[in-house]
Parts: sequence; structure tokens; C-alpha cells
Amino acid sequence: MTFSGREYTIEAGVHRATVTEVGAGLQRFTAGGVDVTCTYDVHGLPPKGCGATLLPWPNRIRDGRYTFEGTAQQLALTEPKAGNAIHGLARWARWTEVSHTADRVTLRHDIVPQTGYPFEVRVEATFAVSAEHGLTVTLGARNLGRTRAPFGAGSHPYLSTRGHALADTTVRVPARERLITDDKQVPVGARSVDNTEHDLRRGKRLRTTRFDDGFTGLSLDGGRGAAEVETPSGGARLWFDETYKFLQVFTVENLTPGQSGVAIEPMTCAPDAFNSGAGLIVLELDGAWTGSWGIVPI
Repeated sequence: MTFSGREYTIEAGVHRATVTEVGAGLQRFTAGGVDVTCTYDVHGLPPKGCGATLLPWPNRIRDGRYTFEGTAQQLALTEPKAGNAIHGLARWARWTEVSHTADRVTLRHDIVPQTGYPFEVRVEATFAVSAEHGLTVTLGARNLGRTRAPFGAGSHPYLSTRGHALADTTVRVPARERLITDDKQVPVGARSVDNTEHDLRRGKRLRTTRFDDGFTGLSLDGGRGAAEVETPSGGARLWFDETYKFLQVFTVENLTPGQSGVAIEPMTCAPDAFNSGAGLIVLELDGAWTGSWGIVPI
């Protein structure tokens, strides 16, 4: 058995994706045999959240503490050095197969009431590939509990630099504002990107610039926004629907030996949204949420 559990392969045309049982993770996405996203060895842990599905919150909760409807909660500190709870509760769980066809797989996981998150939420992740449109990922959630539940969703794909150095990679992000964070990497405000190195709206060749930054004020066209990573050998466009209000951009040298990448993480809410309320989704009794994002090679 691999660390990632069972692997589900789907394909259509030149597009092929592998999804893992553990964490409903995107282990690989290729076009014509070329990696569009960064990949990893399933006999080890996904490095730096590579391909992870992040539910029922993305990114961080400060000190693992929050108060919801008058009741204080304390989550386990899964980012010990900074003292935060990070990337939700479903990342290391085995998800259950709902359906698997040649070009689509749906996995499900029940988040059970537990210390720090005494809510019952069923989550699903559908990965589909199309010959024309590449990869589409649809996440969904339904509140099965007896009380309202705080919720957020995110994903952690790394777009491949196709063997090129980050210095030779261009990143475009349609964001008007950057989140300002403290030493715990938790937002304390937002600032316009105008006239700063964080203005990526027209695309920026990275050269010596590196990012681990959250962005908001995202521009949409027809209910969708899109960010891009380009290299001399091609790249990828990551699109997201209107339910995703935030993007985290994270540049990494040597994610695995010889493989650099740019994580562009669609998130419904800001880091620490359980405290700030920025983008927080509240699931009513039997209430549901769904959202989609995807990747198209360019």
C-alpha cells in the first residue's frame, strides 16, 4: 500500500490525471505525457501540501482557536512551529469512492464531530478531464448535523515550471489586493497591489522575486477568474468560479529534487476566516455549498 492509498486514473484526449484515496489529492495532471502540475512519489508524503484538498477550511487558523455562535473552540495545532491549525481535517483521511469512470472520479468523506470542530459535514470532490477543457475539480459540502457549521474550501495545486527555473517563469494573478500577514502568516489587513512587486495582473517574470502571499479583489469575466503560469516551454491557466474569493500564491524551488513549482491555491475564504469572517461560509442545517476550479494547459 502506498502512502496515498488507492490511485484513481482518469483520461480524455491527451489529458490524464491521477487522484489519491488519501486526502482526495491531485497527484498528477499531464497533457500529452508532459506534467502540467507538479507531482510526487506516492510512496512518500505529498511535499508542502502538493495537490491537497483543504476542507473544512484552507490555510491557517490562528492558534487553532475560534469562537462560533458564542462557543469557543480549540483545534489541534497541526502547524506546531507557528502554533496554528492548518489546511483542515480531511487531508490525511481515506476518502470513499462514489463513482469512477474513464474520465471522472468522485470521492466522499464524512467529517465527524470532534474536538475543535463539533460539526458533521459531508464533503465530496469530483475530478473530471475533458479533451477540450483539461481538468475540472468540483468540491461540495452538506451539513448533516444539528447546528449551523462554519466552513471554507480550498485546493493546493502546484503548476509545473516544466523544468525551467522560477527566475524564468511568468506568473499572472487577477488580484487588486494582497493580504498583509503577521509572523504567524495570519492576515491582519489588506493592501492595494498598485505600484508594488505584488501587482501580477499583467503578468510578472519572477526573476529573483518569490511569493508566499494571499490575494483578493479578484477580477472575473463571465463568472470566472483565471491565473496563469508560463515558461519558455508552455504553462497552465488555473480558472476558478465566483465562489472562490481568495488565491494563495506560493513559489517553491525544488519541491522535489529538480522540480520547482508555483502553487496557485483557490480558496473560498481568507486564512483565519473562522475568526475574521472574511469569506466564511456558514452551512445551515442541511445546507449545501459547491464550487469549481480547473486547469487548462497553455
